[in-house]
Amino acid sequence: MRALILLAAGLLLLPGLAGAAGLPTITLGIGEANGPEEVSTAVQILFVLTVLSVAPAILLMTTAFTRIVIVLSFVRQAMGTQQMPPNQIIVGLALFLTFFIMAPVWSQVNETALQPFLEKEIGQEVALENALGPIREFMFAQTKEQDLGLLMNVAGLEQPEDRDDVPTMTLIPSFMLSELKRAFQMGFLVYIPFLVIDMVVASVLMAMGMMMLPPPIISLPFKLLLFVLVDGWDLVVGSLVQSFY
Repeated sequence: MRALILLAAGLLLLPGLAGAAGLPTITLGIGEANGPEEVSTAVQILFVLTVLSVAPAILLMTTAFTRIVIVLSFVRQAMGTQQMPPNQIIVGLALFLTFFIMAPVWSQVNETALQPFLEKEIGQEVALENALGPIREFMFAQTKEQDLGLLMNVAGLEQPEDRDDVPTMTLIPSFMLSELKRAFQMGFLVYIPFLVIDMVVASVLMAMGMMMLPPPIISLPFKLLLFVLVDGWDLVVGSLVQSFY
């Protein structure tokens, strides 16, 4: 009780102590700009804050993250290990694999768009076009023509003559649709060996008359043993990375 009273008193005296010690404060406000440079800086800050707020969605929509995290989730479900590895491990591994796969694309964006823009060699519009180029090439390489044609028909757009005629807002959902299809196809292949083990264990238990014993309890150690013996994580990660090249 005494500690709570002292803490409350300290919080009440904190503003006065801060003023006496001369601690810095942060204020935000809107005022009249003295020149176009200040307006441009404010717009850039607003743009950066907006990009940071939608960065997770951009990471999901335009990179390899979708396919990787879905396949890794299928691996965990196929083994039947419930929450092992935890969601944080799955998402963290997916993020770092995404950084590894997208490194050449982001390096090209940095060389052709970000660095020239920071050095004031090109303007914002040119920098944005140069940045979209490598990202669009990556998405085109992973997008199926069937999915792209479906979104083009839904949008009521004409058949494009080349890739430049495909809008980015149409390419992104087409890319995500293709990624979902590939992820579920790989997830099906991951399930097959574990499904065989479950069927064998269930058949053996039924033949022994142990129908009341849940098969997952018996099959889980065998699935873990199989996964370890074949270096399952190396196979899954290697297949995921190679599927993008």
